[in-house]
Amino acid sequence: MIRVQIKQVLLFFKAVLLTFMGSHAVTASADQPNILMICVDDLNDWVGFLGGHPQAKTPNMDKLASKGVNFTNAHCTAPGCSPSRNALLFGVEPHKSGLYPFYNLNNVSAESLDRYMPMPLLFRENGYETVGISKVWHNPDNKYRQKEQWDEYVMYGTGKKDKALIKEKGYHPEPFNKRTIACPAKNPLSDFGDYKAAQHAVRFLEKDHSEPFFLAVGFILPHTSFIMPEANWDRFLDPIAEPAIKANDLNDVPLVGQSNAQIYVEIPVRQDQAWEEIRRGYLASVNFTDDNVGRVLDALGRSSYSDNTVVVLWSDHGYHLGEKRTFSKFSLWEEATRTPLIIYDPRNKSGNGQSCSQPIGLINIYRTLCELSGLKTPDYVDGISLVPWLREPKLPKERPALITWGRGNYSLRLNQWRYTRYFDGTEELYDHHRDPYEWNNLASRPEYMEMMQKLASTWLPKQEAAQVTSGRELYNVSDADQPEKMIKSYQRYVKRYKKAGLLPPLD
Repeated sequence: MIRVQIKQVLLFFKAVLLTFMGSHAVTASADQPNILMICVDDLNDWVGFLGGHPQAKTPNMDKLASKGVNFTNAHCTAPGCSPSRNALLFGVEPHKSGLYPFYNLNNVSAESLDRYMPMPLLFRENGYETVGISKVWHNPDNKYRQKEQWDEYVMYGTGKKDKALIKEKGYHPEPFNKRTIACPAKNPLSDFGDYKAAQHAVRFLEKDHSEPFFLAVGFILPHTSFIMPEANWDRFLDPIAEPAIKANDLNDVPLVGQSNAQIYVEIPVRQDQAWEEIRRGYLASVNFTDDNVGRVLDALGRSSYSDNTVVVLWSDHGYHLGEKRTFSKFSLWEEATRTPLIIYDPRNKSGNGQSCSQPIGLINIYRTLCELSGLKTPDYVDGISLVPWLREPKLPKERPALITWGRGNYSLRLNQWRYTRYFDGTEELYDHHRDPYEWNNLASRPEYMEMMQKLASTWLPKQEAAQVTSGRELYNVSDADQPEKMIKSYQRYVKRYKKAGLLPPLD
């Protein structure tokens, strides 16, 4: 009790000092909501509440979607774990931060990052108890300013590093390739990292807390490898329905779009005729994540915090499972950019229980949580608050969602259209009312030229930050900074697999 009182006093004087100095900090009040942020890795629309696959089994996330506002046209800021999470948690678009590819933030220069306030740190400096569990930032960024951001932080892996998972059936090719593993494990639940992450969150919610809390829980599945408990695998023993795929879909796609999507990564799966097992593994992994999300939400419901806790669930990006001829993310197409987003504020008496179909970018989460919590948003933060759409989900929204993948590559998602322009000036345009699978690129049609020019001049970035090079961990994009690197690599793969008869014609 004495420790809590001392901490409260210190936080009070810190808040006063920071306010005097022009900080964004304010003193936490008793009526401020708690925040429960659930972060899911690589989750596409194969969930019940988005209807992306007829066999999806996600009753717990579906229930949350039915209680809150389900944003059915939400899109990531970048279709890769590191740039997506950096944008969301710093609140800044890649074309302004220069954080385009993958980074180890611990090695990025202070000059590049010190102007930004990590979201957990903002809440902590405003009197919140902050707790991070597992993958919130992209690994290895869980150690980035860890002691400053979190009162408590704990990392759980998928289980593979803790105890060997016992895999007997499913698809696990030799030689070992983690990208294409899809199989159940016979281990007890306590051997799985995501189960342990959920259990840690449950224990936290069962405790008494004297301060408002910001609890971020990250689940790694359905990121590859698709390894989950046998019980989840056994829920999907029926034949798995294939998604809609067009054999020669890429014939009208620019070379940059093809190279970023890395279509060759599906080759091992196709060689082994393992697509059904891969999709079964993905659905089962999503189902296991749903089980763990349910355990956390049930604990919240049993607690004294349920009436004053804002729940936000998001995924960092989507995933292709054969659509557009790829088994990957990293594209500017619908399967990679569309992501679940649910916001449930129990204090909201008007918008809850509805869906919002307006184009929404995850970049807007930072401002939204600040407004819901009564915190001053840092001036640099991009995006808008979604509070108006929480209150009235049917409100129109003119601004499209902007998705960035490498410097110079941008996609705009509107209600009806997706317009994409690459660094070399090549373009894509899809009419989602007539072509929801993005099979017919309309960019070469003269009747759409004026519309594309207007979209580009109105919504595409006028200026681009130079790419941050310090701390760069993985360069996996074709863009203006290294225009030949990925494209030439991709062309070598295409030539090799085309000669072997493993790829459909691309010309």
